[in-house]
Amino acid sequence: MSTPSSAAPAVRPTLPAPDPDPAPHPEPAGKRQRGDWPAVVSVALMCFVLVLTEFLPIGLLPVIASGLHVSLGTVGLVVVAPGLTAAVTAPLITVSSGRLDRRKVLVALAVLVGASNVVAACAPSLAWMVAARVLLGVGVGGFWSMGAGVAAQLVPARAVHRATSLITAGISAGTVVSLPLGALVGHLAGWRAAFVVAAGAALLTLLAMLLRLPPLPPAGALRPAALAAVLRNPGARTALLATALVFLGHFAAYTYVTPYLEEQAHFGASAVTGTLLAYGVAGLAGNFAAGAAVGRSLRRVYVPATVLTAAAAALLTLLSGAAPAVVALVVVWGAAFGAVPLALQTWILRATPGTPEGGMALLVSASQIAIAAGSFTGGMVVDAYGIRADLALGAALALLSAATHLRPRPAAG
Repeated sequence: MSTPSSAAPAVRPTLPAPDPDPAPHPEPAGKRQRGDWPAVVSVALMCFVLVLTEFLPIGLLPVIASGLHVSLGTVGLVVVAPGLTAAVTAPLITVSSGRLDRRKVLVALAVLVGASNVVAACAPSLAWMVAARVLLGVGVGGFWSMGAGVAAQLVPARAVHRATSLITAGISAGTVVSLPLGALVGHLAGWRAAFVVAAGAALLTLLAMLLRLPPLPPAGALRPAALAAVLRNPGARTALLATALVFLGHFAAYTYVTPYLEEQAHFGASAVTGTLLAYGVAGLAGNFAAGAAVGRSLRRVYVPATVLTAAAAALLTLLSGAAPAVVALVVVWGAAFGAVPLALQTWILRATPGTPEGGMALLVSASQIAIAAGSFTGGMVVDAYGIRADLALGAALALLSAATHLRPRPAAG
């Protein structure tokens, strides 16, 4: 996700029970019984770097556009490119790497992420920047599809949920840090320096994975037929539709939240950074709150979260002149959307208990296509009609996503 999303992640996801014989080779004596927690941490750190890298440009779009001499709408391609690439590569890498050692695959994907940051930091033109973001998209698509799944091979069965939560907590941290860090570093040292920082973080994380991640034999190959089976599942199709709508609306609007704060609300650089930091912290809080509630009722988490996301975006079009209201609405938006990815992951896993890898691969594809399409559509709307119209579009799409769950007997419960 993005993981699927992309955006805030699942903290306590409802995962299917692990395969009773997940690896074709015996494990080291006592290793899995104790749990290889440093290895889990290394994967969590890579999740952090992935989200940091994917969303870093959102806080830098105006200065990147100026530096590369393109329009604000056009520079949205730096957000579109990794999302679209990840959507294609998530199922392809999951299927094609089925017999490969997961350690080798994850390390190779981490190398791509680091390389993408180096190329982005040095990019002389938009074409080079987009090429860098395509490299990132390959890493995002593959890592999201299998990263969280390796927890079952690193810790005993009783700790799989806790280990998965730790891995996905890296996504939450990346969501919190990416926008304010990008805005702060960009303000102090320029947008290229922000990508240098991300490249350094990727290198350190790669070293941690090389040192701590053990061999990870695959649990088994995912066949294309399993993906087709997911698409024939009505509950899974509804979950994927809801994912596409809410991510499309959110990223159409959220990609341009920095220009909104600068041009419509007239915030200075420090106010923008502080507001984005508040958004990220609120998103992390919303994620944890959803983790405590989603097991009791998925509908009571998902519907209010998407409705509040829509309401915050819509009200921002009317209240740009009231700075306290703007900050409050951005915080509400962050807290509400923080619950969305967790609810969607829970939804797809409940709908596909027999093919969880297939469900997650398609969830990544749906969310990443929506991120790309949302950013691209948002750029078109911003260039043609302005930022207020873009926020209104995002609100409408979020409401449509909420409506997919307003059924007498929802497939995801």
